[in-house]
Formats: sequence, C-alpha cells, structure tokens
Amino acid sequence: MARVFVYGTLKKGQPNYKHMINTAKGLAKFQGRGRTVEKYPLVIAGKYNIPYMLNIPGTGHHVAGEIYSVDDQMLQFLDEFEGCPDMYQRTLMRIEVVEWEGKGGAGEARAGAEGVVECFVYSTMTYPPEWVGLPYHDSYDSSGKHGLSYVLRESR
Repeated sequence: MARVFVYGTLKKGQPNYKHMINTAKGLAKFQGRGRTVEKYPLVIAGKYNIPYMLNIPGTGHHVAGEIYSVDDQMLQFLDEFEGCPDMYQRTLMRIEVVEWEGKGGAGEARAGAEGVVECFVYSTMTYPPEWVGLPYHDSYDSSGKHGLSYVLRESR
C-alpha cells in the first residue's frame, strides 16, 4: 500500500471523488486530513478549471487535502487519471497530519503521532509560465468563492 495526498477534485465532496471509492479501480482507504509541510502554489487553470499544485516549494500556501492509503491497482489508475508524467508528476512530499483516522500497524500509528507522513502527490512542473501569476489557494473546492467550477471530463 502507498500513501497518496489529494488536494483537488478527488477529495470527498468533489467532482472526481467517485473514482476514489470505485473498487473496480482499486482500493483507496481514507486515512485523514493533512496539509503540505512546505508551501506550494495551488492554482485553478485552463479552460476546464482544473486545480494544479505547481511544484515550486516555498511559494504559495500550505495546501490542505486528504491522505489515502491505496493499493497498486489504484495507484496505477491515479497515474493514468492524472496524466502522469506529462500533465502531473507523482512525487513524494511531506504532509503534516491535521486529523488522523488511519488505523493499522505500528508504523502508521507512529507516523500519525509524529504529525508528518510522506505521501505521493500529483503536482506539476510542466505548466505555462503565466500560471505562476494566477491566484494561489490554500484549499480547493470546485464550487468555492473563486467561481471557477470544474468541468467534468465527460462534459468536455
């Protein structure tokens, strides 16, 4: 099992969360809520209003999201879903645990107690330079105050 941190449309209550609970795509078990230890720019960009975490450590905000434990099948699905490695790149990042629900072995309990876990995160280094000038968010909600509703793939 691998740990994945999701900050955009795959979170609970967001347009693509359905994929996280579709066991035909693999297993994803909610572990808790967290935020990036380092600051990153989270922008909403492109004609489909997609959330992107730009891989520029030290700029932006501590980005909030959810921590999942996923099996190899789900990780492979997420790689394909996220257009990895072209659109997003999957990298390890340190995530501060805000609320921990994860249950498991001593390793998981210890990670939760320490307050920081390493998770795979889909961020991007392949973005148009003008995206750096977009507004930075600390958390994502498709129907947030920004007014930039996400366009589902099936509607594009």
